[in-house]
Amino acid sequence: MANMICYHCGDQCSKTKISFDEKDFCCNGCKTVYEIFTSNGLSKFYDLEARAGMTPNAVPKKYDFLENEEIVDQLVEFDEEGVQVVNLSIPNIHCSSCIWVLENLNRLHPSIKNSQVDFPKKTIRVTYDVADFSLKALVMLLGSIGYEPYISLEEFNKKDQTKDRSLIYKLGVAGFAFGNVMLLSFPEYFEVEEFWLNQYKLVFRWLMFAFSLPVVLYAAQDYFLSAIKGLRSKLLNIDVPIALGVLTLFLRSTADIIFDLGSGFFDSLTGLVFFLLLGKFFQQKTYSFLSFERDYKSYFPIAVTRLGTDGKEESVQVYKIKVGDRLLIRNQEIIPVDCILIKGAAEIDYSFVTGESQAIFKESGDKLFAGGKQLSGVLEVEVLKSVSQSYLTELWGNSVFQKDKVSDFQSLTDSIGKRFTMAVLTIAIVASIFWLFYQPNMVLNVFTAVLIIACPCAIALAAPFTLGNMLRIFGKHGFYLKNANVIERLSKVDTAIFDKTGTITTSNKDVVSYEGIALTDEEKALLKTTLRASNHPLSRSLYNILKSNDIETLDEFQEQTGLGIEGRSKEHSIKVGSAAYVGKETNATHANTSVYVSSDEDFKGRFVFQNKYRESVEELFHELGKSMDIGILSGDNDGEKKRLQKLLPGKTRLLFNQKPKDKLEYIARLQESNQVMMVGDGLNDAGALAQSDVGIAISEDINVFSPACDAILDASNFSKLPVFASLSQKAVKIIKMSFILSLCYNLVGLYFAVTGQLQPVVAAILMPLSSISIVVFTTLMTNLLGKKLN
Repeated sequence: MANMICYHCGDQCSKTKISFDEKDFCCNGCKTVYEIFTSNGLSKFYDLEARAGMTPNAVPKKYDFLENEEIVDQLVEFDEEGVQVVNLSIPNIHCSSCIWVLENLNRLHPSIKNSQVDFPKKTIRVTYDVADFSLKALVMLLGSIGYEPYISLEEFNKKDQTKDRSLIYKLGVAGFAFGNVMLLSFPEYFEVEEFWLNQYKLVFRWLMFAFSLPVVLYAAQDYFLSAIKGLRSKLLNIDVPIALGVLTLFLRSTADIIFDLGSGFFDSLTGLVFFLLLGKFFQQKTYSFLSFERDYKSYFPIAVTRLGTDGKEESVQVYKIKVGDRLLIRNQEIIPVDCILIKGAAEIDYSFVTGESQAIFKESGDKLFAGGKQLSGVLEVEVLKSVSQSYLTELWGNSVFQKDKVSDFQSLTDSIGKRFTMAVLTIAIVASIFWLFYQPNMVLNVFTAVLIIACPCAIALAAPFTLGNMLRIFGKHGFYLKNANVIERLSKVDTAIFDKTGTITTSNKDVVSYEGIALTDEEKALLKTTLRASNHPLSRSLYNILKSNDIETLDEFQEQTGLGIEGRSKEHSIKVGSAAYVGKETNATHANTSVYVSSDEDFKGRFVFQNKYRESVEELFHELGKSMDIGILSGDNDGEKKRLQKLLPGKTRLLFNQKPKDKLEYIARLQESNQVMMVGDGLNDAGALAQSDVGIAISEDINVFSPACDAILDASNFSKLPVFASLSQKAVKIIKMSFILSLCYNLVGLYFAVTGQLQPVVAAILMPLSSISIVVFTTLMTNLLGKKLN
């Protein structure tokens, strides 16, 4: 029998599929969303894109903290006269159908006045009346239709930050001035003799001067500031010759019109600044919807449930938790502080902090650390340390997180800029000395002409346009870089270190093998029925892997947290869980996770879970190994060591049981003689990612998770990492080729400048032409490189 597909979300339905309105659904959640949509006039959702929906995943009381007015005040953007406006992150937005249904939320509740989706940032801005509605009601409504918002402590701490639009304003000023100055310069270019033009020539020149003032004083100010800072630090960066060229252009042109010597070079001046700002704008136009600076606050809850002395529950801000407070930690919640377990059976996933994928079981009286996630059941804990003093916060307090990789790295442009500045000044001085003896009245003209024509605008544009276009190309293929500087650093990498769990392995699949006495068909059916009733991650994984499709009705089901589950049907029973729980005596310790099975109290065997490595991981390591040293740095035990040794090149370094601090220190030692790339996925890798020369975070969902890093790589494109590294090296070669092309233009221009023949029309042609040709050359070459990724 063919598997049925859910009409709403597109997942496969089991034999217990739910039929409604002549359509199949995989669960009651999807059926409910379908009913909501159709009963509120939103059935067009399914016409826009079939099976585009998301399965709702409601967690009881998860958003009770939104009843706290102090928290709501921090989250909403506007709150006046019964109207609130809030901006929420919705990671599940993925297609046009999502946009359509979210922008029609007013059909689901009359209190919602307006909703607008920002698709690139995956956010929704909602305006609603609070008379019979609230932020909590809005969040619950979104969750009920499969679009649960992502609300974190980091969002709560964000101050109102006005987006920096200064570059756009400066670009607009320079572009406006450039266009007008070019228009006013045309009669002088072609020496048009006409009465009215001659009559108002001085007016046109002073108008050009007026248009140039805001360009020099406002639009170009960053280049002057950068040049001054560089000179104070005794560094000749690329902004020094640019600032010198702009200043010389302005002063020489102003002198020309004051003494009626000509129209000056205001067109070249405004054009130069415009093209430079255009390159900077193109370079900075990157993936702002991704966060590259995340820390533990991105994943912590805003509020937790505190228990009063009378047992009353209240939602409080996480920062208001004090030592001695009693907290309630529910299923799937993250523990925000170091604490002592008072009640409940804890099954804690610390992979978020340590990288160790196997859950840890704790009993009453045991200590729990911040950052662990409770996998099942409810816990009551007593706080030992406040949030600011917890282990996780101390881990994040390492000085490596204040490290500025960009300022520590000398870019190719700056290294060439130093030599270029020295060369230009030398040529200008030598030429001036020659004219001082040959024709003294030409000295000032020649000296300024050399500084004007040799202004490195084309050199300054080569890197922004090359690297900016590579940022765009990489982004199209799921590799999102923090800035263009990362490409240059990646091109120099000679050592690549990888985390294991979640990085070279995938969290979406498991390899499961069975060891023991074969199960009968009846036992398989009862086993799957029992697993189906459990919400434990291993139970769900095993349930999806078993081949049997026969589902029975259980007469009895019980789950003992941390031990296992038991199901009974008629006179038969089956137990699934730890060896002790099913009655198997064993002293052996297994490196891999195992689930034991007994039927009617007789031990049958065990299911062994092994990591599923990402596709092409073997080819990836062999390809990288041709040009780099490779290593594995894992928080897990060494149970997979033999398997990894078969997969990876012989010289690969394998280190296991590494704590976050161990990883950071290991990377630091390597950096004493190597350029290191670290590839990881979890908060436990964040220190190593920050310490490395290039830190790359692997993510199954780029909008939901990424620790502090230089780049985010979509897990589906993991196999392309060697290609990205290779293209980074080729991008740097394109920049060097652009420098050579720019140098050819400079040599031609310097000929006119040194011989005293530089005219405004020559500068007006050469300077924009060199800039435009560099932009065209770099764009074409990088697009050719991009085709290798297709």
